[in-house]
Formats: sequence, structure tokens, C-alpha cells
Amino acid sequence: MKLPADVVRMYKEVHGWVGIIAGLALFIAFYAGALTMFEEPLQRWASQPSTLAPPPSLERTPELVARVKAAYPEAARGHEINLVIDAAHPGRVSWRAPGGKRGEHGGGTTYFASLAPDGALQVEKQQRSQVANFIDVLHQQVGLPFPHGVSMPIMGAISLLYVIAMVSGLAVLLPSLVKDLFALRIGKNVKRMWLDFHNVLGFFSLPFHIVIALTAVVFAFHDEFYGAQRMAFSDAASRARPMMRAEAAIAAPPKLTPVQIVERLKAQAPGFTPVQIVYGQGGGILPALRVQGSDPRYGLRGPGYGIAGLDPETGEIIDRSFMPGMQDGWSATTTSFFTLHFGSFGGYPIRWAYFLLGLSGAFLFYTGNLLWVESRRKRERKAGTVRQTCATRILAALTVGVPLGCVAGISATLACAKLLGPGATYGVHSAIYYAVFGLFTAWALARGAARSGVELSILGAAGMLTIPAASLLGGGALYDSGELVLVDLTALAMAMAMLALAASARRRARTGPSDSVWSAKAQPA
Repeated sequence: MKLPADVVRMYKEVHGWVGIIAGLALFIAFYAGALTMFEEPLQRWASQPSTLAPPPSLERTPELVARVKAAYPEAARGHEINLVIDAAHPGRVSWRAPGGKRGEHGGGTTYFASLAPDGALQVEKQQRSQVANFIDVLHQQVGLPFPHGVSMPIMGAISLLYVIAMVSGLAVLLPSLVKDLFALRIGKNVKRMWLDFHNVLGFFSLPFHIVIALTAVVFAFHDEFYGAQRMAFSDAASRARPMMRAEAAIAAPPKLTPVQIVERLKAQAPGFTPVQIVYGQGGGILPALRVQGSDPRYGLRGPGYGIAGLDPETGEIIDRSFMPGMQDGWSATTTSFFTLHFGSFGGYPIRWAYFLLGLSGAFLFYTGNLLWVESRRKRERKAGTVRQTCATRILAALTVGVPLGCVAGISATLACAKLLGPGATYGVHSAIYYAVFGLFTAWALARGAARSGVELSILGAAGMLTIPAASLLGGGALYDSGELVLVDLTALAMAMAMLALAASARRRARTGPSDSVWSAKAQPA
């Protein structure tokens, strides 16, 4: 496809400047987002193993519930029956502490109960680690330390710039698509090598990036979209709280046993796999009955986010707003945005694919910044400038400090989650991450891109190694699943990759052109 040279040049300028403005924030979003693909394994890795006895059968569960309510009256206001017992849900019955809540800064204190072999009530308090929650918020807010309401519109603006970068980048690549697409020229021309990497990553992951960019815009302006919807459609107002209709219809405590609930739900939704029965309060003082689970044939808003609102008297499904395969057009459309963004379909193969695409996306933005800096060097050299400008040197330093600070900060806060246990609150994780991130960024600015690139890559690798080290020091050598082993193995692999990056940066600093910001010759000692 032929485009006029001046048009291609214009798109190249747009692509470069938009990428520079949004690239570093998008690196943080993609790296943290890749880790959220395994949020539950990270949560389990950071939490202490349970000592509860094996759960009683579903037939004996009403006996357990009665004993829990007698000993802990607050459980009568809301509790769950866990149909699948695992490290995240070690007891048959669970409930949250009074005033406890889930959310960005929620305490996360949950009680789990089981019956000992002699029939005695066993209760275990579990303070869920906030580290996975912190990484998720870091992803949502593209690394910004501001309140959520302030960060989300900024994230939306960055996502729109991200869309512009994709369109302009595709326009730049189209004229040489056939010639350059499969070319990967590794040699002395470092800029050409990075450009080939950048083009290959960007083109072949383009569908993924389109999905992420558009859904991110929807999430960023979620409240505004819903406000417009409520104004435009009278029926939409009734959907603003979809569970309320089901809750309003329930005026009495559920009378069905867990076994009956599971059987009646199976008759109505044969492909649905229930994992948890939730007895709780909805609007006002009205109790609610709902079952959470999944159906592999359909996508979900998130893991375990298939929800059936049931009539407590008959077990009939009366709310299908989040029920896979039974949603109306509006709910199904809304769910599709969550499904595509979170990769909550297709099981672990899709999760691993999203994880790798997330890491490659972070690398895409990193190489974009490298290319911009190299292009500035050649342009300034043609203009007769012997050394690059201060602005270019600062950008090069940020290109080193921000990504490596993000990687090291997340590694440090993950290790602390394992070592500190419940003492590592959301605020502690935030303080650790931003302290490490700030130190790495300041070091890069003080030492320059060439020297700090070597030094911080080595420190970043050391940070990665603190994760398996924390497993050993925190008693994590006794893994209860292959997923937890993968957490440490992935950290080891990434540490090796960062050491390779340090070796490459050292070669570049020693042998690169003296007028390059990546050369140690051009920087004062």
C-alpha cells in the first residue's frame, strides 16, 4: 500500500510523540496487568496455609451453619457456603468480620469454619493479603498514586492516546509492510534491530491491543457512560443495581438446604458449575440468596463472576443479570467488555496468552521509547549537535528508571507480602512500591541512562530473586499446588532475563557511539 511521503512523515511524528507521552504509563499498566492474570495464585502464594480439618459433606453443612451462627451471631447477617474447597477457601462456611468489606483498602478479614473429627466447631481467621489487590489497582491507575476518582479519567485519556498511537503506527508500517514485517535484522545497527522488534510485536498483537485500548476507555469513563444511559433509557435506571430486583423479591430467610439449592440450580442451568452459595443482605434489611460459579461455554466479568440470584423458597433463578448464557442483550454486551479485557474465558491457556501478551505489550512501549531517543540522536547529529539535549537525556533516564522501578517495586512488595503476612496492609504495599519506584527513577536521573541501565537491571534481577527467597524464608517451600511453584519459577526466569538485559546494556555502554545517551563515554563519571 502506497502513501504519500509527507503523510507517512506526519503519522510518524504523531506516533512518536503520542508514544512518548503515554508509553511509560502504559508500560506500568501492561506489566502489572500481566501479573493480574494470576491474581488468585499470587494471593494464595502470599497467604499462610490453613490448618482447618477437612470440610464436612454438604448434607452436614446445615449443622455447621447452625453452630457458626450460635457462636458468631454476626454470621447470620451474611455468610457463604463454599462448594469447592481450596487454599483460597479452606473452610466449608465463611463470613467476613463486622464492618469488613472488600475493596481497594478493605481489611479483607474473613473467618472460615469446619467441623473437627470429634464434631467440635473449628474457626480460623484469615487476613487475606492485599498485594494482589494493590497490583490490580496499580494496573487500573497506570501507576498513578492519586485517588481512584482522579486517576481513572487520566487513565482514560492515556488509553485514547494509545488508540491514536496504534492508528498512526499502522499507517507508518503499511508502506513497507511486506518488505519489513518478517525481517528481524540483528546486527550492529541497533536502531534497526529495535525497530524490527517493535514492528513485529505491534503488528501481530494488534487485535489484542485494540481490545485492551477500547475496553480501557469504557472502564475509565464507566460512570459517565452509565449516567448517559440512565438519562437516555428509562429502563436502564432499573438496571443500575441489578441484584436489587432479586433482593426485593426475597422477604424470608432461605429454607432450602445447600444440597437442594445445588440440585435445583443444576436442573435450570446444566452447564453452570457452582462454587459458592452466598447468603447475605441486599438493599435495606432484606436477605439475598445467590450462587456464584462459572460456565466454560461463556465468558464472565471476572473469575467466578457468574452469579445466579435465586428465590429462597423455590430455588428458581429470578435474577439473570450476571448469569452466563441467560443474560439479556444489554447485560451480555456489558459483560463482553469485561471478558475481553480480563481474559476471563478459555481457562488457563487464555490466561497464559494474556500474560505473555501483557509482557510483550510492556516491551513494545519500552522499545518505542528507545527508538524515539535514537531518532533524536540522529536528528541532533545532523543539526551539528555534538551531545544530545538535556530533554533527551532525561527521557532516556526515565526510559530506564520507570520500567525497572516498576518491576523492582512490584517484586519487593510481593516478597514483603510473604514475609510480613497480615501485617502487610494495602498502605504498606503502596509505601514499599513507591519507595522502590522513586529510588530507581531518581538513581536513573542522577547516573544517566547508560550507567543506570546496567546497575538498575542488576538490582531489578536481585529484586526478582527476593520472591523465591521469601518463599523459602516464609515457609513456602511446602507448595500445595503447581500454581505456587510457577510463581517462583516465573520470578527466576524473569531474573535471568534482567541479568541478560544488564549484560547487553553494559556492552552498549562500552562500545556504543560516544554521542549516544546509552554510551558511558558521553557521561561524566
